[in-house]
Amino acid sequence: MGDYTNMSAYYDVIMTSGYYNYPKIVDALLHHGSINSVLEIGCGTGLILEEFASRQPQATMTGIDLTASMLKIAEDRLKHFPNISLSQQNIIQLQLTQKYELAYSYGGVWYFVIDGDNEPFMVSHLAKDADNHNGLQQLTEHIESNGQLLLGVQGPHFDYEKVITNGMTYSQKILPCDDGFIKSYYLSDASTVVMSQTIHYRTYSFPEALKLLAQYGFHYQHSAIKQPQFLEFRKQ
Repeated sequence: MGDYTNMSAYYDVIMTSGYYNYPKIVDALLHHGSINSVLEIGCGTGLILEEFASRQPQATMTGIDLTASMLKIAEDRLKHFPNISLSQQNIIQLQLTQKYELAYSYGGVWYFVIDGDNEPFMVSHLAKDADNHNGLQQLTEHIESNGQLLLGVQGPHFDYEKVITNGMTYSQKILPCDDGFIKSYYLSDASTVVMSQTIHYRTYSFPEALKLLAQYGFHYQHSAIKQPQFLEFRKQ
């Protein structure tokens, strides 16, 4: 999945410089109704959970992430929210003490990419097919019957660079490979690279993704929304 330690110190400033729109993401989560128990898969530094919990204070929320340095930032950010618990977990070895009504991932372990009118494809941080099966097997055991799994939707990935709010330059490069793509992230201050990270992402076509998810009880719920923030899957 890649080591996020190098990125952790800069994650917030990159993500809040137009990379994601957090109020819009949470608007889409709330569109699915009032939920009593929520699991975020790959919570990073807690930016979505902070927005979500401020608007849904009655819900019990859990955030999991693989990277201790990300969770340390999240713990400080979310310390005033008694309804949120955080846990360092690898999805393929997930061990939690409860089941959840709703699980979601937005840029976390799994998400979808939609490019214009083309069919969506699923992107996974787990480069091995066997790990995706193991991860979904662990996840389904932590979701209540008739619970929801929401996987975020992003636009196409491409090479670009931009100056972000701290004055540094963020850039990314995409290299296609047989089972997905390799994405390299860079953050530069003047001519000095202060952060770099390369991650191998696995991709699944839409039919492949639906088949994979259905094996573990997650069935696609068609949406009339033209540009959804999430694709919804219902555990049956």
